[in-house]
Amino acid sequence: MAELLEFRVPAGRDRTLLVWGLEPEPGLEHSLFLAFSKFGPLYSVRAHKNAAVAGPGYYAVVKFYSAGDAGRAQRACNGQRLFQKSPLKVCVCTKQKGFQQQVLALNSNKCQDLANHYLGFNGWSSRIITVRDALYSSVILPLILFLIRVVVRLQNVSGFDGENEELGETLQKRSVKYLCAVEVTLPNHGIHTRGVALSEADVENGEDPLEFLTATRRVQKIAAGRALSNAFQKIFLVVLENGKVAVEYNSTQEELTDSLTEEELKGLVQVNELSLEQFDFEEEEVLSDLSFDDELPSREMPPN
Repeated sequence: MAELLEFRVPAGRDRTLLVWGLEPEPGLEHSLFLAFSKFGPLYSVRAHKNAAVAGPGYYAVVKFYSAGDAGRAQRACNGQRLFQKSPLKVCVCTKQKGFQQQVLALNSNKCQDLANHYLGFNGWSSRIITVRDALYSSVILPLILFLIRVVVRLQNVSGFDGENEELGETLQKRSVKYLCAVEVTLPNHGIHTRGVALSEADVENGEDPLEFLTATRRVQKIAAGRALSNAFQKIFLVVLENGKVAVEYNSTQEELTDSLTEEELKGLVQVNELSLEQFDFEEEEVLSDLSFDDELPSREMPPN
């Protein structure tokens, strides 16, 4: 029987295993990851100390993307010692309480991990079509700030000191906002998808070039990551019983930007006709995974 996988946070009891009888040891979650990742890609591994009434020891929650992988892992690992001296008890979660009802989008790093596992490192590629400063931040806002500076200087008379201080504080704050468009290509399946995303942040001291540059790079990376995640939301992975993977385009996630030419899309992003409300940013990008020393996420196919 085929299984349908999306680039979303796995939800449902059949994808989650509970592991009991764990002995405390350094790197417990890493040991669990090594043991269970043999059966398929994992979304998360979390180990917790037992409640006082349950006695000493630990239990763990292991979440798979695939229900089939979770089932195979449960049957193979239940009652086995794996990496410790005593056998473990492993079962599929049976309680619905505590699970997210809302289906959340995967962040870009997890999307890439999932694509690499099922499609292969050469089975997909991504490229940034454009990443631009939003018009309000790059053109209109600096002009407004310049005019305010002129007015403040002209009104530098007695009675305006309090207002001048408030305006001075306003001048130091700047908003950084970037829109990014990304394309994901699956050459073996003839599928191209696009994602568009926006990210913004306030810069407390806009007159500090280093702080402004750091905030700009941070916002660009988040926008690019969100756009990549958005592009992956339009792809279904169909995992067959024989292990082969088919890919389907998810037309229910199609957006206006998917029907535009590349030049039209660049123009749309440039004039900032896209609003923040158009995008559903559900699972936040993990900033620790977005190093400022790296380039923006872009993955091209290697030459033949």
